[in-house]
Amino acid sequence: MGGVASELVGASRERQSRKRKQFHTVELKIRMDCDGCELKVRNTLARMRGVESVEINRKQQKVTVKGFVEAQRVLRRAQSTGKRVELWPYVPYTNLYVAPPVYDKRAPPGHVRRVDALIAPAAGQEEHLATLFSDDNPNACSLM
Repeated sequence: MGGVASELVGASRERQSRKRKQFHTVELKIRMDCDGCELKVRNTLARMRGVESVEINRKQQKVTVKGFVEAQRVLRRAQSTGKRVELWPYVPYTNLYVAPPVYDKRAPPGHVRRVDALIAPAAGQEEHLATLFSDDNPNACSLM
């Protein structure tokens, strides 16, 4: 009998030691043309475990999912509908005196395209180009 009790105590410790998921808000851009598309996306995402609410703005092609979910799982689940899906690529643009970082004519009014995803890959390339003609680089251009 003691073996069964120790197994139950061990199982409860495992449940407590698991990391609890944090509450997240995941925004997606999904192409939806009609009520049927909207209903299909809403039902698919609302049935996920941990989802508290699903808000859809068809005019902006924006879906907001709130709950105890991970962004990548929501993205994969939304892609299972057969629609073209991406994380919401726009941020609000509030400073009128500074030029917007990246102009996108498809962006909703008052929004510009998020830049952090575009800048990160270029940073490593810039360093590579700077060392291409360096005197310290043995494989540098020999014409100089």
